Amino acid sequence: MRIRLSGTAGPAGWPAPNCRCASCNLAARNRRLPVRVTVDDAFALPVPGGGAPPRTPAGYRLTDTPYGIRLEAPDGGRLLHASPGASADPPVDPGADSPVPHQRVDLAIVDVVESPGAIGALRRAGVVGATTAVVAVGGDHRVHSPDEFARRARLWGALAPSDGQELACPPSAWPPERIVGPHRVLVTGGARSGKSTEAERRLLGDPEVTYVATGPKPEGDESWARRVAAHQGRRPWWWRTEETLDVACVLGRARGAVLFDCVGTWLAGVMEDRGMWRDDPPAGAEEAVWAEAARLVEAWRTCPARIVAVTNEVGSGVVPGTVSGGLFRDWLGRLNQMLSAESEEVVLATAGRVLQLP
Repeated sequence: MRIRLSGTAGPAGWPAPNCRCASCNLAARNRRLPVRVTVDDAFALPVPGGGAPPRTPAGYRLTDTPYGIRLEAPDGGRLLHASPGASADPPVDPGADSPVPHQRVDLAIVDVVESPGAIGALRRAGVVGATTAVVAVGGDHRVHSPDEFARRARLWGALAPSDGQELACPPSAWPPERIVGPHRVLVTGGARSGKSTEAERRLLGDPEVTYVATGPKPEGDESWARRVAAHQGRRPWWWRTEETLDVACVLGRARGAVLFDCVGTWLAGVMEDRGMWRDDPPAGAEEAVWAEAARLVEAWRTCPARIVAVTNEVGSGVVPGTVSGGLFRDWLGRLNQMLSAESEEVVLATAGRVLQLP
């Protein structure tokens, strides 16, 4: 089966008509039409949720599934045009949360702007497997540039094709290799830099994610409660959350992928437990904090999973006005360096943009 992508953008195209935003200006160099998929130059694949499917030539089987429109060709190729709601909620059928290899496809076309977590949901369901090629479509000015759209697709093990590109189903030369463990990514940045959003985005394509939350309980603190609720609202339904300071233990038994948010709140919590915020810290408190830091770094270094951790770039902020604040800044700076030295990737988030550090 041959698939031709006559269009790969969102419903209005990219750039959108009469739009002068920065994203559309950047997209004008390589205009993209709204998504349109042609099969074997014989018929257009219907849009999921777009009404009754068209009649297809003999030998093709078109099915409306909970995950989107599935097509089986006479040559055995299996294609899925994913529904925008593929990742919205857990399956109604209790058994649908387990892999279903008989529903696995050779190629999946996914609107990753309308439904960013759909690739991870399809992998979790078993519809997208290790040999399935994933095509990311739907780019438009909700993403700040075509280059950023392509970067996100790579993070999720997907291809971001251009209009007019033709693909084989089953694929002949891909899917692109997807990053699995062991692999460590440290995301650093200042306050409200977008570092947590970037860390979460990196794992949207993973079928199994443990979210390690190290911040304090939000009881009595409205501002903190709103931040916690915002983080919870962004997570896909299948992510599992562990609220603990024993991050080393979580990393030691980790499977799939882990998101650790964040190193700064972890260190603050450890310092609190060891009495470092008191006017007169107990004897051996500093050594105890550093013993925990060394334990964390060792677990980070030896963990077999894919890990993304968020940390605070405190060296770029205001100079602390207290002795304890200065100690926290210095210790977190050193701990960041130790984790960075044991990471395959370190990225800096600033003003919502991401810079890969050498």
